[in-house]
Amino acid sequence: MMASSKASMSSLAARMKLKSAHDTILPNTIPTLVYGTAWKKERSTDLVYQALKQGFRGVDTAAQPRHYQEKLVGDGIRKAIAEGIVKREDLYIQTKFTPLSGQDKDDMPYSIAQSIPERVHSSVASSLANLNTSSNAEDSYIDCLVLHSPMPSLPETYEVWKTLSEYVPHRIRALGISSTDLDTVASLISDMDIPPSIVQNRFYPATHWEVELRKLCHENDIIYQSFWTLSGNPQLLRSSVVQNLAKDAGVEREVALYCLVLGLERVCILDGTTNPEHMRGDLAGVEMVGSWAEGENKVRWQQALQDFKSVIGQS
Repeated sequence: MMASSKASMSSLAARMKLKSAHDTILPNTIPTLVYGTAWKKERSTDLVYQALKQGFRGVDTAAQPRHYQEKLVGDGIRKAIAEGIVKREDLYIQTKFTPLSGQDKDDMPYSIAQSIPERVHSSVASSLANLNTSSNAEDSYIDCLVLHSPMPSLPETYEVWKTLSEYVPHRIRALGISSTDLDTVASLISDMDIPPSIVQNRFYPATHWEVELRKLCHENDIIYQSFWTLSGNPQLLRSSVVQNLAKDAGVEREVALYCLVLGLERVCILDGTTNPEHMRGDLAGVEMVGSWAEGENKVRWQQALQDFKSVIGQS
């Protein structure tokens, strides 16, 4: 049900999107590159607006004022819609419920005195308001609500998940989890009525590039969202497979690495660049590699992807 980014990059060249595995829950398509808004602070509105203007159609944020300005992200989205750059139905908007351990106790979307379900409801209400693009607040919805990290215990994680599930599929279209491990994802898949549609984790050497977790995601039609893709992988950027693909396809090394990661199947990437030229260049570069990988270059692309899998230990 989901068109993966494996093998030929022709699907990226055609429309640069991945379809959700859970069509009845997440009807919108998910762009291969989703604009990340962490640590953008007061620049959030302009950077989100610029990202949408340059061609991004997915935005990731969080109800966590310590690292995100969700209201300003919403302002950037609303500005782009008001100017006719995009329509809400063309966007994938994703935010997060952040547990107490990740919040600034003096600035958070819920009260420390609230129960776990009450905290979830307060956080979701603030996100729906911050990201609303409709004149009727009741029409506001979020494409995916991600649990920012597992709770201190699995029962508490389940409690959050079940509370979030009450909003699916109307106010929230799908659920995801971030900064997690294989056992937690496996438990959510087996024990929850609504399984995760998204797993958002760091893609870097310390976790062996999540080979086993990505395998679980693949087997269960879950999209893996990679972050720290560039900053966490300086050695991959210097690797011969990335440099050779960049040279062959005529793109920057960063774009070559993005494309190889996208080639791992059911993967999309958080891209948080603050440079409008890089925003445009990343999108165009992925499209360029997609076109390059077709036809006579298909075998070279397949070999590059196979070499990349060997480098990260994926059979």
